[in-house]
Amino acid sequence: MDLSFLSYAFIDRAYLAGIFVAIACSVLGVFLVLKKMSLVGDGLAHVSFGAIALGLFLGFAPFYVAVPICLLGALLIWKISERAGLFADTAIAIVSAFGVAAGVILASLAHGFNVDLMSYLFGSILAISPSETALSIALSIVIIVFVAVFYRQLFAMTFDEEFAKTSGVKTGWLNAAVVMLTGLTVVISVRVVGTLLVSAFIVLPVVSAFGFSKSFKQTIILAPILSVIAVVAGITYAYFADLPAGATIVMVNFFLLALSAGKRLFK
Repeated sequence: MDLSFLSYAFIDRAYLAGIFVAIACSVLGVFLVLKKMSLVGDGLAHVSFGAIALGLFLGFAPFYVAVPICLLGALLIWKISERAGLFADTAIAIVSAFGVAAGVILASLAHGFNVDLMSYLFGSILAISPSETALSIALSIVIIVFVAVFYRQLFAMTFDEEFAKTSGVKTGWLNAAVVMLTGLTVVISVRVVGTLLVSAFIVLPVVSAFGFSKSFKQTIILAPILSVIAVVAGITYAYFADLPAGATIVMVNFFLLALSAGKRLFK
């Protein structure tokens, strides 16, 4: 294989950003999937679509508009489910529907979906900027440190939130922190796989890890490894086959999921 393509700066940034975003998504995904909140990524991706459309409509950098709006959307999902007595999936549906509707209206006012907005819909990891790469690395480090510091509390809250509360774990702010970190991760992930595929980037590596691992600790280690494998293989194959990188990464994740399912079926 000709490895000369690795000399291109944009390829190096794509690998670097993709790897760190994969780690961030899969680590948070473990908690989201086990808490039956796996669709929060999809909901926040819809919010980011509306935020990106707003940024493009106003002439601002979409990324910097999407960050505060996605954080607000994440808090809104948490508040609706926590205070209004609704299930998390209901809160996600409410917020995501608003995000999509707002995005479509703004796109219509801007006389249709332009090229920039389409790139956010389907991802453009090969066009990721140095600042976005640096932010993806910083965010991944923050998430890893957060999980390492609060591992016991997160573990207890994930499997039995009521017991965790009675044991003195402050589940309220931990839930809020997880959802807000997910909001930030979704904004970064949009550049990698696009708003339409963000949910798969969060869920698939985790579900694949379930088939290969035997404990929670193994899952939280294996999920990022599988996600990184999917990113590296996906970007490499997409480059040589001239395919969309984001969609190819997700298809590699599906392949790993199939291997995981096969192992469970035929063990």
